[in-house]
Amino acid sequence: MLNRAEVIDKFIELVQIDSESRFERQMADRMKSELSNLGLEVREDDTGARIGSYTGNIIGKLKGNNPKLPTICLIAHLDTVVPGQNIKPIIKNGVIFSKGQTILGADDKAGITVILATLESLIKNDYYYGDIEVVFTVCEEAGLLGAKNLDFDRLEADMGIVYDSDGEIGTIITEGPAQDKIRVVIKGKSAHAGKDPHKGINAIKVASIALSNMKLGQIDEETTANIGVIKGGKATNIVPDRVELKGEARSRDEEKLDIQMTHMINIFKKSAEKVGAEVDIENNRLFSAFHLNSKLPVVQAAVSGAKRLGIDPKLVATGGGSDTNIFNNRGIPAINMGIGVKDNHTPKENIGVDNLIQTVEYNLAIMEDLKKDYA
Repeated sequence: MLNRAEVIDKFIELVQIDSESRFERQMADRMKSELSNLGLEVREDDTGARIGSYTGNIIGKLKGNNPKLPTICLIAHLDTVVPGQNIKPIIKNGVIFSKGQTILGADDKAGITVILATLESLIKNDYYYGDIEVVFTVCEEAGLLGAKNLDFDRLEADMGIVYDSDGEIGTIITEGPAQDKIRVVIKGKSAHAGKDPHKGINAIKVASIALSNMKLGQIDEETTANIGVIKGGKATNIVPDRVELKGEARSRDEEKLDIQMTHMINIFKKSAEKVGAEVDIENNRLFSAFHLNSKLPVVQAAVSGAKRLGIDPKLVATGGGSDTNIFNNRGIPAINMGIGVKDNHTPKENIGVDNLIQTVEYNLAIMEDLKKDYA
């Protein structure tokens, strides 16, 4: 029987543990203790050393009680975005908020709470389950660095569930985009803006020409592009000789993403060439897209488990990236689940108490329905 008060108390306690990206040490140590107390074998990998941090991913293994059932990996991330220090949660009319100007940290401590409550329920009640692996990643919010550096060769999971989406309960993310980042430095020529402007090449003007001719925003239903950072100029009386721009493009169709990124690069180059400026461009792929077949056991169990609880299941394609991208592209088919978090990454972030409890119940239903394909 699920203890509602214990689940809420656990969440309230966890969000008060500071764990901004690269500063997850206290949270990681707590998870080691939590998983060990539940009887899991626990280890920490060396990701921290690889990414210049102090904390690695936490991996736990629970031996199942039914060898016919699949090994499933339950995944959430330890870190939060800023401002995430000294969080003071409050409950108003059944909804949990941050009392101050910080985020709440439900992204992703709601996911962590769901996993811990699920494990406890499976162990203490009459459930049958296969082996369960738990992965709590670091630096997800800093570019999926924990998942990217995870040693997948040491995992045995047949499938995975990531708890890191702000959709309603019943949201099942089965498609996600690839993402490219781009950094551009336009080099013009400085001159006195009042005396000799004709002797200069205005790098900011070159950037404006490029952006005015560039396709940005919603390119099509699968593809987006954005220039989000522009830095340049020293003073109003100096023709700026340097401007730096940073942006991204995403698409669930990687061919479309290649086309969009080529378009952006070419526009920058042509705009610079017109006025004799130079341009340096760096671009790289942060992660690849994923597309899950709706007939996969983990998807089918998520759909049937929702229906059994009276929840309307929705298979969704997202424009956001998460650890789900990495797991799918490293051979573990994984869905990302909506856990009812709203306004994440803002001081208005919140989660309903009922959503938190229902997500645990839903997760247990998924574990139960996996028997249909394996038992």
